[in-house]
Amino acid sequence: MKTPKSYMAAGAFALAVLTPGAASAAVEALNEDFGNVDALVGWTRTNKSVPPGTSWFQGNADIFSARSGPANSYAAASFLGAAGGLGAVDNWLVTPVLSLTGQTDLSFWTRAEDIAGFADLLEVRFAPGADGGTATFTTLLGAIGGAAGYPASWTEWSTSLNVEGEGRFAFRYVGYADTLNTIGLDTVRVVTAVPEPSPYVMLALGLGALGFMRRKSSF
Repeated sequence: MKTPKSYMAAGAFALAVLTPGAASAAVEALNEDFGNVDALVGWTRTNKSVPPGTSWFQGNADIFSARSGPANSYAAASFLGAAGGLGAVDNWLVTPVLSLTGQTDLSFWTRAEDIAGFADLLEVRFAPGADGGTATFTTLLGAIGGAAGYPASWTEWSTSLNVEGEGRFAFRYVGYADTLNTIGLDTVRVVTAVPEPSPYVMLALGLGALGFMRRKSSF
């Protein structure tokens, strides 16, 4: 099994606006808009709620619309993660195994239903390697919501970390059912550095040496 040489979380969510600038070459490792949650390839939905109810499900346009595309094209989680809306919700949505090669940026959009009085909470986590269950996601990249409140309009968040090898990201919707309502997740994107060519390839081509989460915006 291929395992990472190293990984490092970038820290807690920051609320700075992203600004454009010079960037090194990168490749898109993942881009998911959740057009069909039931047909996701490589993703894992694990409901560890007590008692277990509904896992992450297809978005509902009657609650709120997707940020773009078809109105229901987002993934959603709710207080019904615990059966009957009673109990403790612990609902996981995990990306496919990704091959990561250094500087890696995760971005996604999320929002809650615009109803006051709830404490929706989403944790964003990382686990190195390809094997293991939710217990392997020991790196907490950040958390959205809770006592601070969840955004009631689509808001983009991002974080960066340094990873060499395989890894997965997880979105964990968690809390007591009577404190939760409904959240959506849209446009999850992972961009990682382009692997440097081996010295042999560089020589053959004659190229030599040429070869914390931030909230961005809402609407």
